[in-house]
Amino acid sequence: MLLRNATVILIAAMVSVLCYHKVQWNRHASTVSVAMRLIKRNYLEPVEDRELFEAAMDGMTSKLDPYSSYIPPRDFTEFQASLDQEFGGIGVMVEIHPQTKRPTIVSPIFDTPAYRAGLRAGDVILQVDGISTEEITLRDAVERIHGKVGEAVRLTILHPGEKEPVELNIVRAVIRTDSVLGDTRNANGSWNFFLEENPRILLVRVVTFGERTADELRAALESKNAQGQTAAGAIIDLRDNAGGLLSAAVDTSDLFLDDGLIVSTKTRGGVEGRRHQAVQGVAFDRKAPIVILTNRFTASAAEILAACLQDHKRAVVVGQRSWGKGTVQNVLYLEGGHSALKITTASYWRPSNRNIHRMRNAKDDDEWGVRPDDGFDVAMDDETTTKVVRWRRYRDQLHAEKSGILPSGTKPEPARPEKPAADGEPSVLEVPEQIDDPQLRKAIDNVVEKLGKS
Repeated sequence: MLLRNATVILIAAMVSVLCYHKVQWNRHASTVSVAMRLIKRNYLEPVEDRELFEAAMDGMTSKLDPYSSYIPPRDFTEFQASLDQEFGGIGVMVEIHPQTKRPTIVSPIFDTPAYRAGLRAGDVILQVDGISTEEITLRDAVERIHGKVGEAVRLTILHPGEKEPVELNIVRAVIRTDSVLGDTRNANGSWNFFLEENPRILLVRVVTFGERTADELRAALESKNAQGQTAAGAIIDLRDNAGGLLSAAVDTSDLFLDDGLIVSTKTRGGVEGRRHQAVQGVAFDRKAPIVILTNRFTASAAEILAACLQDHKRAVVVGQRSWGKGTVQNVLYLEGGHSALKITTASYWRPSNRNIHRMRNAKDDDEWGVRPDDGFDVAMDDETTTKVVRWRRYRDQLHAEKSGILPSGTKPEPARPEKPAADGEPSVLEVPEQIDDPQLRKAIDNVVEKLGKS
């Protein structure tokens, strides 16, 4: 009898505790609901429930850290597409022209509906489905061009050097974006991963870490030059790479290692989480020299790759100290998968068990990020960086005269505009100043030196 009474009392106590915590939780949730109703009823101007809800979600996540956020339905598709590396569209890179203030094509993506329709760099988009693009934002332009696969978008285009616009109906398709770029484009628009100045050396530029990055990088590493040879050395450019999927960083690192720790994670309270180990087999010659390029905007998954190969003495890091983003974000889906929370759930650590994450009050002398190897720190001022970016972007364009988009015998329009852009930015048609990239030059010299000694 006493045992039964004790059991009843224990169960009652547990229920009381659970109810107390539930009441506390419901009290906060109900207060938010009441606040929304009061604002909606009394605020000076009309405001929608959805707008208040999303503001509340933004406020909650903003108190966590800079990398946690709420992703509303209007941004969710684009967010998912960035990870999947594909979306519904026509296959163009677009920017707002600094002179005309209209969306202008920087380059069509090879073998896409836009490429096959004859769109080329410098084409000005005057209308999308009959709606003028005058003073339109870049985001609005992209959202209007993107859409359901199989449906057509009607574009009014003004080709460079022509006076009369043309109207094109282009059917949207699944567009797959490259996360691994090369040094130059082949005539068919595909990437040539071998350095133009030295076809023994690969230049692979990893711009993000998505679902297909490891496969793309493997294909680049195993590619052959015009002489049918695989590369004797490689440069992996991670500059301005803000990261992506942890799994993609692990898989790309594993392409270069037979065994050993790639990265480990720690959860709340410093509890060790998962240890990601390399498996046997590599995609690149174990003895071939590798250089990794980083700068102050190299972050997250890109830092995992750089730190891993540096710790295992598999690569030399050249350039500048990386950003210092050593936390893992998980995506928690809401509203039936139409919105999501992206919140920090763990931190990750180098194979040497050194910290990568830069805390809010971190100093330069503290341990964070990935530093270049001794003697390979190459600083670049803002002016030089701008020139390097402009020259690289121009080289990346799929130029009509090179790709065969222009009809046979057609002479391309001159590259330089008659007048400079009003705000100092170059036109998409302007040939920028050619410049030797100081960080890339240091990387090339290092690989060439090592090849000379081998």
